[in-house]
Amino acid sequence: MGLFKSIAGAVGGTLADQWKDFYTVPDGLTSTAALFAAVPRGSNAGRGSNTHGSSNIITNGSKIVVPEGYGLLLFQDGKITGIATEAGGYEWRSDDINSKSIFVGDGIFASLITQSWERFKFGGQPGSQQAAFFVSLKELADNLFGTQSEIYWDDSFLNTQVGAVTRGSYTLKIIDPILFVKNFVPAKYLQPGQVFDFTDMDNSAASQLFNEVVGSLAQAFSLYTNDPDKGHRITKLQQDSVGFAKSLSDAVENAYQWKSDRGLAIVKTAIVSIEYDANTRELLKTVQRADALTGSRGNANLQASVAAGMQAAGEHGGAAGLVGLGMASGMAGGLGSLQQPVAPAAAPAAAADDAVAKLTKAKQMLDLGLITQADFDALKAKVLGL
Repeated sequence: MGLFKSIAGAVGGTLADQWKDFYTVPDGLTSTAALFAAVPRGSNAGRGSNTHGSSNIITNGSKIVVPEGYGLLLFQDGKITGIATEAGGYEWRSDDINSKSIFVGDGIFASLITQSWERFKFGGQPGSQQAAFFVSLKELADNLFGTQSEIYWDDSFLNTQVGAVTRGSYTLKIIDPILFVKNFVPAKYLQPGQVFDFTDMDNSAASQLFNEVVGSLAQAFSLYTNDPDKGHRITKLQQDSVGFAKSLSDAVENAYQWKSDRGLAIVKTAIVSIEYDANTRELLKTVQRADALTGSRGNANLQASVAAGMQAAGEHGGAAGLVGLGMASGMAGGLGSLQQPVAPAAAPAAAADDAVAKLTKAKQMLDLGLITQADFDALKAKVLGL
């Protein structure tokens, strides 16, 4: 007993001409509807006009149309007895023990459903009534997440803990309808006229998912920013919807087993806003300054700074104002990439306090990553006359 695929492809007009009465999805569904009962349609009263029937009960010989993007689940006495995840026209027959449910042909979706079917299938009784429900296999959008206060995670690039307030949305996909229905959907939604919608504010199960996503955000940010393939940059989050979706999906799976226990997966994300706390903003400014002083741009900035310093010294202090610029030009030479090094200015022998000042500035540049340890050691030896 079970489903036979009668027509390949769900061609509405042709099917209505061939089948006077059949079951399919109801009209007026929202794009986020995930699970709902099948409704009867009768072509002899106007094609597809009979959509108000409250009964989704099928019997031997009933015809069912599965549109693209949906799967069909059959129940008997609360038990799943059949599943079809390919679009097309099906007929329910109770008198043939060799009929089988139809699964998708490839990919992780097929293996998950097949495993679930083998684990949960139950045999219906010949001639008994079956309840037909449809489940969406599409990406279901407009699932929101957001935090009211800062969440914190360790960031390997900044080498410290960072915090932010964020909000956005994600798309969900039901990758295993059997697990989804058996382990997650409340019984009240397995009734005619009920629609399980992830965005329904009155849906307590959907609210639970929201809370679990928010509870997983810190780990998701940590997984993303500490992944070497992502470059360890939190500033890339808003540009990488698929990459962050994987981190969020992995974090949710680690904590709540969405895929393995509920047949759900997060596919894409969109971060609408992310506001870092004060300490993180200061860290990011420092990093941006350091980035600006590296490579060819850093060379240009350093050359401009040295030239401006020489000009200011000449205007306000004459020759005496040029004292100490030899240190700056020595730094530039130590970087090894200035195209036109500034010639050292003649200066009297440095006093002890002048040497300390030079070494202090050099240490600051070393801490900022503007010079290497070798550059610092060479300058130290030069200043101290070693």
